[in-house]
Amino acid sequence: MKNILLIGGSYGIGLAIAKELQYENKVFIASRTNEAISDMNVTHIPFDAATDVLDTSLLPEVIDGFVYCPGSINLRPFRGLKPEAFESDLQINFISMIKVLQSVLSNLSAANQSSVILFSSVAAGMGMPFHTSVAAAKGAIEGFAKALAAEYAPKIRVNVIAPSLTDTPLAEKFLSNEEKKEKSAQRHPLKRVGTAEDMAKTAKFLLSEDSSWVSGQIFHVDGGMSTLLVNN
Repeated sequence: MKNILLIGGSYGIGLAIAKELQYENKVFIASRTNEAISDMNVTHIPFDAATDVLDTSLLPEVIDGFVYCPGSINLRPFRGLKPEAFESDLQINFISMIKVLQSVLSNLSAANQSSVILFSSVAAGMGMPFHTSVAAAKGAIEGFAKALAAEYAPKIRVNVIAPSLTDTPLAEKFLSNEEKKEKSAQRHPLKRVGTAEDMAKTAKFLLSEDSSWVSGQIFHVDGGMSTLLVNN
């Protein structure tokens, strides 16, 4: 049974991952709230990625899997974005992730082979208007992940999941009614919006032994948006 640490696993994609993993692994969730996971087979650690230092004494000595879920969707025209907005997106998506990851690096190194999963966005690889801030932050994640994967191979595998717009609480304002969901679905070659479960199943694979020969990869779980032309 593996020890898996989820940073931010109490809603959205993190919660879906926890549900996928809870019965076959020992899952530790470090998050601000625990209402949604109170009846699940997981261990909760109160933690705010934006402000707190993770108490690693509450974790096992060996961590087999690490998933960092906190993120942001800050879509505005570039001319209206202050530098502080870029700093904020970079902080929650990237800098906070680095701090947590460094704090558990020895735990990850203690495993036979551990797996780290980070989240990017389809916007990091495509030119999408109004995405300058989030694309910059997610692009940093993709470059970092490849360098880290090279540095720690073969002991630690590092991979990235890059979704398109996914139906989670974080994206609620963009998918708040059926008309918005349908318009978003039609922009994707596979004609539907992504779900938290789509991401969770990919994460489950990357945490498992089935992906033991996979590292330094960006998985575009995006309905085909990043590589396929929409056929109307």
